[in-house]
Amino acid sequence: MNLPTPAVVAERSTHPIPRWALLLLCAAYVLPGLFGRDPWRNADLTAYGFIASIAQGHAPWLQPAIAGLPADGGLLPYWVGALGIKLLPFLEPSVAARMPFGLMLAAVLALAWYSCLHLARTEAAQPVAFAFGGEAHAVDYARAMADGCLLALIASVGLLRLGHEITPEILQLLGITLFVYSLAALPFRRGKARAAMFTALPVLATSGAPAVALALSIGALWLCYRSTYEDARKFLPWILGAMALAALVAWPMHGWAWRVKASERSVLDWLRLLGWFCWPAWPLAAWSLWRWRSHLMRRHLSVPLLASLVPLLTSLLMGADDRAMLLALPPLAVLASFALPTFQRSASALLDWFSVFFFTAGAIFLWLYYTALQVGWPAKFLANVRKLAQGYEPEFSLLTFVLALLGTLAWLWLVRWRTARHRHAIWKSLALPAGGVALAWLLAMTLGLHPLNYARSNKPLVDRIAAHVPRDVDCIAAPSLPTHALAALEFQGHWRVDATQNLAATACSIAISVQAEGTPTPPSGWKVLGVVRRPTDRFATYLVMQKDR
Repeated sequence: MNLPTPAVVAERSTHPIPRWALLLLCAAYVLPGLFGRDPWRNADLTAYGFIASIAQGHAPWLQPAIAGLPADGGLLPYWVGALGIKLLPFLEPSVAARMPFGLMLAAVLALAWYSCLHLARTEAAQPVAFAFGGEAHAVDYARAMADGCLLALIASVGLLRLGHEITPEILQLLGITLFVYSLAALPFRRGKARAAMFTALPVLATSGAPAVALALSIGALWLCYRSTYEDARKFLPWILGAMALAALVAWPMHGWAWRVKASERSVLDWLRLLGWFCWPAWPLAAWSLWRWRSHLMRRHLSVPLLASLVPLLTSLLMGADDRAMLLALPPLAVLASFALPTFQRSASALLDWFSVFFFTAGAIFLWLYYTALQVGWPAKFLANVRKLAQGYEPEFSLLTFVLALLGTLAWLWLVRWRTARHRHAIWKSLALPAGGVALAWLLAMTLGLHPLNYARSNKPLVDRIAAHVPRDVDCIAAPSLPTHALAALEFQGHWRVDATQNLAATACSIAISVQAEGTPTPPSGWKVLGVVRRPTDRFATYLVMQKDR
């Protein structure tokens, strides 16, 4: 039965974004941050430590480790990063490890575009046919919708930082986007759909998310079983095969782990996280589900809805985990695109003006801070930086200045274009949010790259510790340090570090411990050589100690 469609789209509203403009936007989003920075502390630096441990021969490929502590979760992300270091020996190791993950982020953007293109081509997703002609053509409509999906994904706040790290979640993000593409392309590209499914589920399983892979496959089996497409019903054995393969390869790759830690506060924390992390995709996706509510079982809604509900529920069960919620962003962007043909002009104008004021104010703020660092004005901004990052000395780079200036001029041109009259393209409402997020990231990775790197990297901490460590040290015992600090000591300080034994049993002559606050008190049998703090950390104190002889 053909149900009435809520999409009313004229032919003039399906002009696609010029390919050169779309490619420049993607480049401005993907490339900044690949070069010129260290791995940042916490998950980014920890992942790099495991990658470097196998790339530099400190640990076997089947058991990457930092200071003797083995990695948990899937091994595939660490193998990918290590291969990047092996294949790009002319690059600095952290940059070489980052390159494959940058390519994966670009692949996620491309796959989301093609997924929406194929879903928008289905019969149930087509707009209303006008009585006297002039409605959108199917292919033009699908391309315009795909452009809107890509803009919604780039505009998603949660993807901004986590999407530019080298953590296993990037590979999981690629896996779930491949899953969506597989089901979306099934009626049009059977061979590619099968290959994508056989890649997507094992990739998820070997990068630390086998339970997500199994949940997605069960949902895909149900969708294909009840589908009216004959090709979809013939796809069932392929899903079962990919499901079995994912379950099997997760065992030797150490993918299975129990991570459920929901609590009474999880729901409120999850709702707060959802509110900003998935903005602006989640309100548009909710609007899509409401306006297309009579089509919920059609594949252009059911496929992205399934792929977004599984990671959202996973995030809730994991205590409002933002990295689990990251996987929901590509399918939510696909869902959000189907709100565009039904969007009201007032809501579109509200989103536009919010984006103009918010991102323009943010750009002015970053330029003022940059000016303060370079010329000393405004003085208050410079004082804030020196207070928060003790010992920081500004640097000037002509290349980053030019790139930031070009990005700012492009933003001003985009604002001028969007606020002009007679802009009918259905993706127009997401042009400013996506452009604003790309501008924010570009300015942060150009104007703010040096101070951010100083604040987020552990290299300044390693340099301060090095001043107290003897040059002929055999090894450093550090059983109480967080994993990212151990990775910094091993792969930025180039010391042999042991975190597996306590200070009473270690054979190392030098030890480092962390103390939250209070007067530094070394354990029995050790004397303090130096007390060190990270320049941007007011509380944690690192004690460099030597064993009493």
